[in-house]
Formats: sequence, structure tokens, C-alpha cells
Amino acid sequence: MRNRSTHALALSTAAALALPLLPLASAQAAGPPGDRHHVDCSATAPGDGTAQRPWTTLAEANAHPYGPGDRLLFKRGTTCTGTLQPQGAGSAAHPFTIADYGDAADRAVIDGNGAHDAVLLADTQYVRLTRLEITNAAAPGTERNGVRLRLADYGAAKGITLDHLSIHDVRGGDFKTLTGSSAIHIAVEGTTVPSWYDGLDIHHNDIRDVDREGIYFKSRFSKRDLVGNQQDPNAYPGPWTPSLNVRIHHNTLTSLAGDGIKIDTTRGARIDHNRLDGFQLRSKAANAGIWTFNTDDTIIEYNEVSGGGNTKDGMSFDADGASKGTVFQYNYSHDNTGGFLLICPYSGARTLDTVVRYNISRDDGARLIQNCWGPILNTQIYNNTFVNRTKVPGYLVQDDAGSPATTRHELSIRNNIFVNEGQSGGYAFKNPTPGLSFSHNLFHGVNMTRPNPGGVDADPLLRPDLRLSAGSPALSAGTLITDNGGEDWFGNDVPATSAPNIGAYEGPGVD
Repeated sequence: MRNRSTHALALSTAAALALPLLPLASAQAAGPPGDRHHVDCSATAPGDGTAQRPWTTLAEANAHPYGPGDRLLFKRGTTCTGTLQPQGAGSAAHPFTIADYGDAADRAVIDGNGAHDAVLLADTQYVRLTRLEITNAAAPGTERNGVRLRLADYGAAKGITLDHLSIHDVRGGDFKTLTGSSAIHIAVEGTTVPSWYDGLDIHHNDIRDVDREGIYFKSRFSKRDLVGNQQDPNAYPGPWTPSLNVRIHHNTLTSLAGDGIKIDTTRGARIDHNRLDGFQLRSKAANAGIWTFNTDDTIIEYNEVSGGGNTKDGMSFDADGASKGTVFQYNYSHDNTGGFLLICPYSGARTLDTVVRYNISRDDGARLIQNCWGPILNTQIYNNTFVNRTKVPGYLVQDDAGSPATTRHELSIRNNIFVNEGQSGGYAFKNPTPGLSFSHNLFHGVNMTRPNPGGVDADPLLRPDLRLSAGSPALSAGTLITDNGGEDWFGNDVPATSAPNIGAYEGPGVD
């Protein structure tokens, strides 16, 4: 049995990110096909790209066509200024690798110096970008990116990996556009050939001090009935063509003006083991921590999200318009001014089949759950634990009513613990509508503005690690839920045939 305490997730993520960068085997070992090309922007003598006579500018690196197994290596301890935009592609067996070389303690730096992109990987595949430091701080307020991936009428771009990058001080404007501004920006452009990424792996990157997006996806090939009028048919004419096999994991994101991680037009993406601390800090628009738009079957799990800066959204998680089959599980959310969860279709879009289970929310403010205008279908929120000690949410559920209940509300809230250990007040229900149902929840210290909507109001006897003490009234007091995921937040099995506990802990009472 695994024990995943409220601190274990943060510690395990930090430990993974703190692992030393070992020598890059592909850059050091002899034998595989492909050539090594070296860049030292501190050198002055003309070079040919060899280790003895390296290139000295990004222009030289950009002019060379690369192929399978090639390595483009930047000298550690040096800085290259401008845009790195290499040409060519690798293969499935032999990717094209962009990395570092040398023994200096400091990383090799690509400084965009106010250019639109510090690194641009356009119309390419089977590329690995790793181990570099990337910044783009000059001329703040204009549209720009740290790393931008771009496809235009390309088709499938396979096998791209971005890992162990340090991306910081990307000082763009307050733009949510197809082309910027983000630390890592993934865009599908074009007008005639549906294009998508297949096998995009973004992991173990350190992203900090970015205006405005952390990791951001957008695609022009995103039009489908489910999205309604949220996409301009003139600007986004293409049929819905999702990127596949996308995984975003073990990244840290700190001090972001806007959103943390937003994915768009994907199927089967997984976002896991990320640490996000500080978002919605310097933007006038609405932003969330980790959210989906126009996606199918996304798994968002084992993430820690905190520091949402204001109430213009400002929640940890959001299943936005045209999100279908999104699962939020095993996440730790805390100290977010805006709250925990947003379900947000509007402008003719629908959001359906969202599952929110086995998460822990601590001291999230404003509202724990908010529903936007529009159809919210088959949404299940169950077996989560909400504890507030320093902040009292104004609303337990803020329901922004606007469309007929017969078309919008299929939202159930079951087997959750809501505990208030701070001051009294709060926990109102704004515009509760008939399709919002409660069952087998526990409310303790919660002064709601309407009668208990079904459940227990006794002290759940939560331990400091949020497991249940022996004798807790939450033990075996929940309602059975089919397809319940099989495991709780702490790694305990969830029963398939008998009543579970209330809350995110399914083990026995602890003495």
C-alpha cells in the first residue's frame, strides 16, 4: 500500500526536478548515424561547426540542414543572442538532438533578446530539445515566446521532446493568441492540410517569471459542433484534428502572469506530476492553473497547484468549453484566491463527462466550485476533501445560471468532505439550479445559506495528513460509485461492491 501524504506529492516532484543532469549519452557516445555540430557564441574565429572550430552565431546554426541522428550542441557557459530556428528533422530511430557540450558549470543560454521566439521549431518532427537555458526579456510587452512549436499545413509531426530546459524571464504581452506569448507555445496553423502533433513529451522543465502563459496549446484545426461559437469559423476553419499522445509531466512552473498549463485540441493527453506555484499574477484577463479546451479524454493527475492570484477565474483546475471526458484525480490544490474548480462552457459550447475525484483542496478561496453559463453534462464530483483554515470561500458552489436547466445541469456532488476550521460565514450557493445534486457529503463547520443538501455534519476527525481517525463518521458512509478509479488519494484500494468512505481517504480509521 502506498501512502501519498499531503506533502509527499510536492516532495517527490521537487526531488525529481533536483536530479543532477547527467552527461547526455547521445551527445557523448560514438557510433550512431548523424553528425555533431558545435556552437560557441563567445568564440571570435570563423568556424566550421567542429568541436575544434565551432560556429559562433545562431545564423550559422540556422543555415545548416539537419537530418536523423544529428546533434546541434551549444557550449556551456556561453550565451547566443537571437532566434534559434534549425532546419530539418530526425527519424524515429535517430532523432535530431539540440543540447549542450562542455564542462562549464553554467548552462548554455539562448537569449531571444526581444525577438518573437528564442527557439522556433517549425514544421519538423523527431526532435529533442534539452538541457539549455532559454530567456527572452528585452522589449517587454510585445508578443514573444521562449520555445515555440509551429505546424502549418504539415500533417502529423511525430516524436518531439522538450526536457530539462530552464525557461525564464519571457516578458511578453497579455496575449492569448495563436502565436504567443508563452514559455512553451504549441501552435497548429495553416489553412489547407489538417496538422497535429503525435508523441509530444514535455517534461522536467523549470519555467519561471513568464508573461503570460506557462505551457499553451492552440490549433486552427479545431472546429466541431461541441465547441459551438467559441471558435471563430473564419479564423479556425479546419475540422477538429486533435494532437495525440501528448504528455506534460514533472515540470515546475513559478510566477506566471496568466495560465499555467492550457491544452487545446488534443485527445488522450496526460498532465501529471507538475508543480505550479503562482499564476494569474499579472494579467487583466481570466486565467486558471491547469485547464482543457476542446479536448477529449484528458487525464490530469498528481499535480500540485497553488498561488492563483485573483478571482478572475484563478482556480487550480478548469474543464472549459468543449472539454469531453476530462478526469481530475489525485491532485493537491491549495492557497488559490479564485478557488478549486471551474466547469465553463459558454457561447454555444458544451462541457461533458467531467470527473473530479480523490483530490485535496486546502485553503482555496472565493468559491470551491464554479459553473459557467452553458450546458454542463454528466459531471461527477466525488470523494474529494476540502479543508479551509485561513480562507473561507464565499461560495461552495457559484452557479452562473443562464441557460435552461433541462439542457445544462447534470452535475452530481457526492462523498466529499467540506470542513471549515476558520471563521464563520461563507459557503453560499449562488443560483443553485435543479440539475445540481448532492448526496452523502460531510459538511463540518460550514454555515451554508440553505439546509444541508444531503449528508453528515459531524466532525470527520481528520488527522493532520487528512486521513480519517478511528471512529470518524465518514468511514464507510459514502454511496457506492461505479467506475470509481479503484484507488484513493493515498494509494488505498476503493471498494467496488461496498460503501466507501466519504472524502479522499479510503483506508481504515487510524488510531
